[in-house]
Amino acid sequence: MKKIILKSSSPRRKELLGNMGYEFEIKVYPVDETMDKNRTPFDNVKELSYKKAAVNMEEDYGSILIGCDTIVVLNDTIYGKPKDKEDAFNMLKSLSGKCHKVMSGLTTIYKDICYSIVETSKVYFKDLSDKEINDYIETGECFGKAGAYAIQGIGKALVDHYEGSLNNIIGLPTEKLELLLGELNEMED
Repeated sequence: MKKIILKSSSPRRKELLGNMGYEFEIKVYPVDETMDKNRTPFDNVKELSYKKAAVNMEEDYGSILIGCDTIVVLNDTIYGKPKDKEDAFNMLKSLSGKCHKVMSGLTTIYKDICYSIVETSKVYFKDLSDKEINDYIETGECFGKAGAYAIQGIGKALVDHYEGSLNNIIGLPTEKLELLLGELNEMED
């Protein structure tokens, strides 16, 4: 089994990768997460996952490096992590009663082999009252989450239903990652 390094400080990604049964190390380096307004959300999230996996890769050459980034997209507008309560309210208000996409860019790098994919799931929000939105924001769960909610937590009450991978919505497309890790682990050193 090759050494695996997860390039993420996300506790959700750490937990999801751990649940897959892999032993891994976590290394996090600063990466500019600015989205390019001239590129599609698909291209932005794919590029950011690559940047996260590739940063300082020469230091960890010979290990499988995993980079991931997750965004919420409504009508080609990217919803990142809210800056404050007002920002969180505006995000949740705009998602209310609508279907949005959750896109995770996932990159694995092993030596000179690089795979980058984007997994997309759909989330359908309930029609939310201002009170429901404010009550959720007061829990504090919305902060540090793309789109200002966590489907695996209290935020599941905001969601009517979803299509696609739940783990992708949480922040790591484990089904696709399992395929990539399987392929990379079978390669000769």
